[in-house]
Amino acid sequence: MALFEHTVLFFPTSYAEIAHRIDKIDPIKYGESRNFISGAVTYLSPYISRGVISTKQVLESVLKKGYQVKNIEKFIQELAWRDYWQQIWIEKGEGINSDLKNQQLHVAHHEIPTALVDAETGIEAIDKAVTEFYRTGYLHNHVRMYVAAIACNIGQSKWNYPAKWMYYHLLDGDWASNALSWQWVAGVNSNKKYVANQDNINRYCHTHQKRTFLDVDYSELSKMEIPKALEESSVEILTTPLPAKSKLDLAKQLPTCLYNFYNLDPKWKQEINANRILLLEPSVFEKYPISQKSIDFMLGLSKNISGLQTYVGEFDELLHDYDIGDIFFKEHPLNTNYKGKEESRDWMFSVSGYHSSFFGFWKKCKKQLKY
Repeated sequence: MALFEHTVLFFPTSYAEIAHRIDKIDPIKYGESRNFISGAVTYLSPYISRGVISTKQVLESVLKKGYQVKNIEKFIQELAWRDYWQQIWIEKGEGINSDLKNQQLHVAHHEIPTALVDAETGIEAIDKAVTEFYRTGYLHNHVRMYVAAIACNIGQSKWNYPAKWMYYHLLDGDWASNALSWQWVAGVNSNKKYVANQDNINRYCHTHQKRTFLDVDYSELSKMEIPKALEESSVEILTTPLPAKSKLDLAKQLPTCLYNFYNLDPKWKQEINANRILLLEPSVFEKYPISQKSIDFMLGLSKNISGLQTYVGEFDELLHDYDIGDIFFKEHPLNTNYKGKEESRDWMFSVSGYHSSFFGFWKKCKKQLKY
């Protein structure tokens, strides 16, 4: 079975199937089991990250079913984390590509342990998860934390390149969520580093493994030398296989709606007759590269937008190549070079700006919920 065929089975791209997945959410079970790899997670993150659906849309759908906020607060809180990371990106911009609060300590190199990339760490749950990751483009959130902790806090990698490696392969690649989560694990965007030992991994991944480099007490993890399994490190040049540039067929008298990697919302401005262009700027993907699997997934999702045409080139090139009138686009930190009529994304709450902690952000959000 081809890679993308397997991915589509796991993450279908038709809007009807995505809507069905929203309808199947069980926020109670989610709150109870989300930390286990077998937990009742929603598998909606790739669609939220690509802007096909919004966190607000998911929340409203769940509340319409009659769930009480007090009973599903953990579910709402986890949704809010996504908006929180985005608000930091909006406020800090390029700042999220550097150590945000603290300098990362005990850095041996700016690469990634080769054993992690090759799924040969010797830790069964991690190696299996990374192997599946390459096949599906999905990693359970708890496993992402394990991987980041092994790379940064055990293998002593600087967080930047390993974060790019993970983003490259993720179908739900969201640079803010990804980069800032890696910083959180590395103690750069948090008060302390996150570590997990083998007992923790066994519990949440349903394994019973012993005698690994993580099979130690927590007190030993903080003073551990780089294990032999992680001594070799490497770096790969990550490149984005963008589609070939093709000619657009535009109606000059119509306005133009611009879509991109972070906005593939088929419901956006569907009531107007417009040119619809998926803009893929090489400069964006050079800075934040994604895999062929992610490209294919994006293009599959784009088919939900009727009449959408793809343009590979910079925004200014688009204006040079075509006589375009009114341009509409959704706000995003990667769209600051766009010119036209900017529209807001659909946020869960009217809480914006930088908050140094999620719980400071969440405290304000809670005031807008009806308990």
